[in-house]
Amino acid sequence: MFNTTRRKVLDGLNKRYIYGRLPLLHTIIFLIEMAVTARLAAKFNSYYAEKPVLTTMVTNAVLNGIADTVAQTITALRSRIERRPGDDLVSIELHELDKQRPPALGELGTGKGRPPAFDFERLTRFMAFGFFMAPLQFQWFKFLSRAFPLTKESATAPALKRVAADQLMFAPFGLVAFFTFMTFAEGGGRRDLVRKFRDVYIPTLKANFVLWPAVQILNFRVVPIQFQIPFVSSVGIAWTAYLSLTNSSEEKH
Repeated sequence: MFNTTRRKVLDGLNKRYIYGRLPLLHTIIFLIEMAVTARLAAKFNSYYAEKPVLTTMVTNAVLNGIADTVAQTITALRSRIERRPGDDLVSIELHELDKQRPPALGELGTGKGRPPAFDFERLTRFMAFGFFMAPLQFQWFKFLSRAFPLTKESATAPALKRVAADQLMFAPFGLVAFFTFMTFAEGGGRRDLVRKFRDVYIPTLKANFVLWPAVQILNFRVVPIQFQIPFVSSVGIAWTAYLSLTNSSEEKH
């Protein structure tokens, strides 16, 4: 009974839009995640002082969740546009005035070009990956800070060495871990993993080298160590959304 009611509620929310365009359920989940993030940000220092690894794990999970929610929202918006004939959403709504009353400004309405239902399993996979990768990131950043200490006399050179080590060693490993985890969590096998590495690993690694060196120079040079992983995860919302879209696209293929 509960499962039936839950499915009906979620199905109803998946059919609803804000201003006829923005999927309602995606928006609700995003707002909940942002509320949790605001709470973490307000208490981060005290949480980190007591349990640094656990705090990093939870923060990573929430930020990965935001990234995947953004990716799913982008997919839903694309799907809605592609399923409607024509190029302009407003013109389509005006064209269908004789078929149904369009929603008033700000009113929630349904559309024929329904977005894909929000994928809670996919969200859970992304949050789980961020959660379990955080301890490795935590130890890696501690290692970099010990191996290449920043001093008042010399800060730029050690920061550049940290970036080089991070990009040449941890970044390739991180992408291997990501695609491996996602493939098996999605129920894929060895053949799926081989195809994913063949088709998307190298292009994704190249994209990584375009974005992250500049981000990590700022991170290692300016950001205090307790904020380095949250900073990377915050900047990485767009990057993780890109990974989510890449992984989702390869999964469909």
